[in-house]
Amino acid sequence: MARPACILPRVSDSAPRPIAFSPLLRQRDGRDPAPVTTIELFFDLVFVFAVTQLSQTLRADLTPAGVARVLLLLLAVWWVWIYTSWVTNWLDPERMAVRIALLVLTAAGLLLSVSIPEAFGIHGGLFAGAYVFMQVGRTLFFLWAVRGGPSSLVRNFQRILAWLALSGIFWVGGAFHRGDVRFACWGLALGIELVSPSLNFWVPGLGRSSTADWNVEGGHLAERCSLFVIIALGESLLVTGASFAALSFSAATFGALGIAVLGNIMMWWIYFDTGAERARHRIRQSADPGRPARLAYTYLHIVIVAGIIANAAADEVVLLHAQNAAATRLAVTLGGPFCYLLGNALFKWVTADRRAPPLSHLAGLGLLALLAWPTFALPLPPLQLGAGTAAILALVGVWESVALRASRRDTAGAAFAPHPERRRAPRL
Repeated sequence: MARPACILPRVSDSAPRPIAFSPLLRQRDGRDPAPVTTIELFFDLVFVFAVTQLSQTLRADLTPAGVARVLLLLLAVWWVWIYTSWVTNWLDPERMAVRIALLVLTAAGLLLSVSIPEAFGIHGGLFAGAYVFMQVGRTLFFLWAVRGGPSSLVRNFQRILAWLALSGIFWVGGAFHRGDVRFACWGLALGIELVSPSLNFWVPGLGRSSTADWNVEGGHLAERCSLFVIIALGESLLVTGASFAALSFSAATFGALGIAVLGNIMMWWIYFDTGAERARHRIRQSADPGRPARLAYTYLHIVIVAGIIANAAADEVVLLHAQNAAATRLAVTLGGPFCYLLGNALFKWVTADRRAPPLSHLAGLGLLALLAWPTFALPLPPLQLGAGTAAILALVGVWESVALRASRRDTAGAAFAPHPERRRAPRL
């Protein structure tokens, strides 16, 4: 029976299949993960700029309609980035043809990022054109790169090309309209791309795809996503610092800066202290690494990135409107940390052998939810609310770190005990 199709092809580090039919494909030995190359990082920088653009666009229009538009644009940006990450998982970026293709995609990604603030305005054509060029053009290049290879791999990308071409019609068509019509067209286009893998990329006359011959390296994908997160966090700090430098220094502005810095430090700690490396190790050692990797990196990381974007907008709200308790400003100040913590809780749940998300993260989400009631009832100014959310993130980070280190000490002690007890995974 063929494996069900999914957004991310099957990941296999333990027993990769040799694929040496094209000089443009990575050569894998099955022991060490393929390293992330500098050209891949260069490509990622453009999308970190896109993250900054999205956070600035969100801050400029903190309305339900504005949030919906930014969410649609975020999904599109993530989708084009993660699709390209799959391709560079197969293709060798050190080959000249692949390197040139990535540089072309980088230039297109810059145009995509530049057009984000006015994507639903005068730059809709630029956004849609750059997006369709990247999605369709990259797939055409891959088909050229693997020409003469296994027919199953070629046929898979022929089906993907058909689906991307179909969605491209609505991306381009939406650019010729304004307002709700454009949003509906682009929403339909994005929906086509999101649903196509669940239909196994079925195309009349070409049949359905199978992931049996798709060999993606989990360690490489995990590193790509981790680097994207850390660069996005760093960019958020840079934007916060630039906003602070433009203000008059006072006790309030220094307090707002300290809150923003603490919040970003704890966001880094929550993701990178143990979670990212443990997830990478477990996925590489898993007997069926594809199932958790697909969910953890393709889907759940979009929640984490959305939290970074909302939190970056919240940092500027705290800096520039410390005492202005408008409901929309309070919502983004509370929603950014909540979204980020939720994404991490789910990410660690699916990449660890546990029955529920970490207890520390659930407690943090509960405290953020409790903080919402007095925030909107009083209401609480953004400066005080930001201090509260940063304190909750710090509590979660310290709780998890202490619990993990205590668990390691217990495990090390049990190794020397004559009759070691069987312990459950710690509730973090």
